[in-house]
Amino acid sequence: EKAKEKAAPTPSGGKKNKVKDMGKTPPKIAKKKANKVQTAQLQEWENEHRPGGAAEMKQFVKQAVLDLIPEEQMESYKEARTAFDSPQGILIRAGVSAIIILYILTLSPLLPRIGTFVRHADNVAHSLSNPQVVYSVRDRSGRTHIIDDYLKGYQWIDQNTPKDSRVMAWWDYGYQITGIAKRVSIADGNTWNHEHIATLGRTLTSPEKKAHNVIRHLADYVLVWAGGNGDDLAKSPHLARIGNSVFPDHCGDDDPKCMKFGFYSEGKPTPMMAKSLLYKLVANGENGVTVNPSLFKEVHTTKNGLMRVYQVMNVSQESKEWIADPKNKICDAPGSWYCVGQYPPALEKLIAKRKNFAQLEDFNKGTEGKSAYTRMIEQERAGGRGGHEL
Repeated sequence: EKAKEKAAPTPSGGKKNKVKDMGKTPPKIAKKKANKVQTAQLQEWENEHRPGGAAEMKQFVKQAVLDLIPEEQMESYKEARTAFDSPQGILIRAGVSAIIILYILTLSPLLPRIGTFVRHADNVAHSLSNPQVVYSVRDRSGRTHIIDDYLKGYQWIDQNTPKDSRVMAWWDYGYQITGIAKRVSIADGNTWNHEHIATLGRTLTSPEKKAHNVIRHLADYVLVWAGGNGDDLAKSPHLARIGNSVFPDHCGDDDPKCMKFGFYSEGKPTPMMAKSLLYKLVANGENGVTVNPSLFKEVHTTKNGLMRVYQVMNVSQESKEWIADPKNKICDAPGSWYCVGQYPPALEKLIAKRKNFAQLEDFNKGTEGKSAYTRMIEQERAGGRGGHEL
């Protein structure tokens, strides 16, 4: 008889049938069941109640919180919520909202600040959304000029070089070379291998002939940004310093920060910089600076001189074919798309000179084997001088 007196199952619509007076569930149990999250058959739009994933976790947390709330407080909350959602409650809420908006528009100092913030956000959005390869400038008369040297330079490479050409440049321009010029870049912003970046920095800041001995095995063209205002010469001391962190003989252990590569106070380059390939490529034809055309031939300079492109002469076809051969790539699994290339055998002696770069945070290693740069940084962090005047 008790079984017959039980309430009928909950229908798919989610509404419970009323329980007959006979065999009625005690009030406290009924209230507790009322707080339970529904587990009946769900409709198509009831996604938040479906089992699995974050929705089920939400149901679990919700039920755990409901179980902690006393039944009396829960009933009071439901009554208050019902009154709050009634026509009278909605009218009161609308009135309070209107008063708050009126205060903000007339008396509050918040409105001018909102306008200032909106203008600031709009200016920042414009500055971030403007393309980095095209920008506008104003001359003294107020006229606007579009500077598109970088875009035109990349387009020239796309239209005037063989499709299998490899372009060497500092890693900053790697994505632009790949995306706009549609050519292989030697490094880009996703090159996590510090030793490879250091090899690139060391090569570009080496003397012209020494640099050519390496580049002819890696690239067909070299690209530089010129014209001042953050061009490659402004960045070049960092290139030399990064190169020295892996090739200690580049600037020497006595000069871990590569201070010998840079400019004097009057703007004149130091001897090491003046001899470097990067300086000659950027300043070619200015103040008596020339590039050896038998090593690097200038093939394109943009209208405003902001980009210069050089063809590498006497490229090693043997090294180019070796690098392109799939057999010489190291894949993480057979048939994988992730395959790491290798340096050609002709550069084995150079690569053998590299020291694995230990991150500055790695203090678990002893001093033995660390580069002079790493030791200097550790001493500076500890309050020392680094062993020499900087």
